[in-house]
Amino acid sequence: MTALAGLILRRRKAVVAVWFVLTVIGAASAGQIKWFESFSIPGYSAYEANQRTMKNFGSGLNTPLVAVVTTKGNVTKAPGVKTALEAAIAANPGARSSSYFSTGSATYVSKDKHTMFAEIYRPGTPGFGTANGEKETRAALTKAAPPGATVHVTGDEPLLTAASKGSNSGPSILGETLIGGLGALIILLFVFGTLPAIAMPLLCAIASILNTFTLVFLLTQITDVSIIVQFLIALVGLGVSIDYALLIIFRFREELRHGKSTDDAIVATMQHAGRSVIVSGSTVAVGLLSMVLLPLPFIRSIGIGGMLIPAVSVLASITLLPAMLAMLGPRINRGRVMPKRIVEGSDQASGFWAWWSRLVTNRAALTGAIGVVIVAALLLPGVQLNPSESQAKDRPGGGDAIAGRAALASAGVSAGAYKPFNILVEGAVSKPMLDKIASGVANDPGVSGAVAPAAWQHANAAVVEAIPANDGASPATKDTISRLQHDVLPKLAQETNLKVTLGGGAAADQDFVHAVYGNFPYVLLFVVLLTYILLARAFRSLILPLKAVILNLVSLGAAYGIIVFIFQWGHGAQAIWNVPSTNSIIPWIPLMIFAFLYGLSMDYEVFMLTRIREEYDATGETSLAIALGLSRTGKLVTSAALVLCLAFFVLSTGPGTDIKQFGIGLSAGVIFDATVIRALLVPSLMSLLGKWNWYFPPWAARLLRA
Repeated sequence: MTALAGLILRRRKAVVAVWFVLTVIGAASAGQIKWFESFSIPGYSAYEANQRTMKNFGSGLNTPLVAVVTTKGNVTKAPGVKTALEAAIAANPGARSSSYFSTGSATYVSKDKHTMFAEIYRPGTPGFGTANGEKETRAALTKAAPPGATVHVTGDEPLLTAASKGSNSGPSILGETLIGGLGALIILLFVFGTLPAIAMPLLCAIASILNTFTLVFLLTQITDVSIIVQFLIALVGLGVSIDYALLIIFRFREELRHGKSTDDAIVATMQHAGRSVIVSGSTVAVGLLSMVLLPLPFIRSIGIGGMLIPAVSVLASITLLPAMLAMLGPRINRGRVMPKRIVEGSDQASGFWAWWSRLVTNRAALTGAIGVVIVAALLLPGVQLNPSESQAKDRPGGGDAIAGRAALASAGVSAGAYKPFNILVEGAVSKPMLDKIASGVANDPGVSGAVAPAAWQHANAAVVEAIPANDGASPATKDTISRLQHDVLPKLAQETNLKVTLGGGAAADQDFVHAVYGNFPYVLLFVVLLTYILLARAFRSLILPLKAVILNLVSLGAAYGIIVFIFQWGHGAQAIWNVPSTNSIIPWIPLMIFAFLYGLSMDYEVFMLTRIREEYDATGETSLAIALGLSRTGKLVTSAALVLCLAFFVLSTGPGTDIKQFGIGLSAGVIFDATVIRALLVPSLMSLLGKWNWYFPPWAARLLRA
């Protein structure tokens, strides 16, 4: 780090100029990126069946629109109903459809015969910006509806749109970033108190974000990158880059306060804070890189693309920021907008954090026990996390899609209509064989009806549609899917000598959960081992990194507990975010919270322990090192956590329930980690461990080359 500091000092203007040019290029690159908007689960049976259905029939990847018609009399005999449904289907060119009129099956009619529904499978591939045809279908159905009939268009996608209050609601990426930046500005005002010191982290954040977009643009020339990455670059990049800049600037101003020259202060800052930034960025990158172990291309792209965020932020913090500080020098303390006594640090263990460190270390057993109780209270709901799509009945919103849901529910129609099973039959298909398969599936207690529409038959392929007796996301339907895949369909395939595969949205959702969480132990093992090795080398201890890894997992479990308490159990979700209890957490949310929160919370561990290790090396006294380290990093960790917490909270203002769960999980997890874990459990446990904190036998030093 000393050599790098010397190079930057000699070429400070050139370094700033290069970053300026690269940032301008990044601004241009951001608008040229072609994002990947599809979800794929290659190798899993339901996903592959849907792909083959799409190839054979032009549709099968989108969940169907559900057209609902209610009349006062027998809906199957009411004049004009058939014409109205045909008009709704015609509004979706190339769509595959099923109804009472195309199949003759009572599966599509309520028991009282007042309500009828039709399934309309639109062609094409779903994506974040793909129109679902809901408006056009509703307009056609309404226009053709017979007098006295009540009509609606609902379905899985329309219900999601209603829950999100429209795809265009909520702040844009730029808007969210600006809101997060404004909040960070206010926090930095109270942290540094001078205009130049406030400006430096924001300039680093801008450079980091825009240059990450450049790298992602280059990455998209090689592979697909999920559109989710753009949100992560904007908000995670903002928080992480400001965090690292805070650490560098804190140390630089401290060295200036010790009377060092600008150049000497830069060298000392790079030797200590610069090293911490590299270790911190490595742990964040490891958490994200672990995503490549999952067999899901879009998750892998999030891992690879997301890994670039801390990498660029670290690079900006150890090159651009020192160069700007070298050009600025002592002038970083000019332009004061807050009183010096509030923002200036001290070389002595004084102030709130010194008092707190003495309290925690003097009563380590008591404070540690309090921390354990708090953690246990949050881990209890955390272990009850249910990664699953929300059921249709639990989705918020208003409008015609919600009214259609109510009409079907009041008529006694199963919510399984939103995500029917599409059973792909391949081989020398014939009507008797298809009827046999439909009859066998319909006999399952988890299926309310099954039919083989004549229009869904080709020479060598056909689709049998089955309506689950329960919502596609319900535990009962998950059991039905397993039963069909492992018992019912293999038996029917053997009896008919045909290839019979379960497809449809509900089965693909279950494939996703299996793909992610079936491989999650390998992801966890990869992250834990790699971060342990990194931290063991950085802290020169075998005990401290073990404690750090365990507490990070505890912090992660507490974050899960928070989102379970709010969203899965519904305490405050409706009142604050207008989202009812979902009884589940959207499947990809726990995974992404793990990927980001594990590394981000480790940042604070690195910030604290690096300084505590430095003080211990200087004094040889554990208690004094903890007191000095905590008093000098407490404000830094709290400020950094507030910046990140605000950035993620802004993310939760997005329209979708998934974004709300993701944003709240991260923001609550970050602030919990910075307070209960780092300010309470870490110092108390270190005080109890005493000399064991620094256990690092010669064999470990040789093995780790530390």
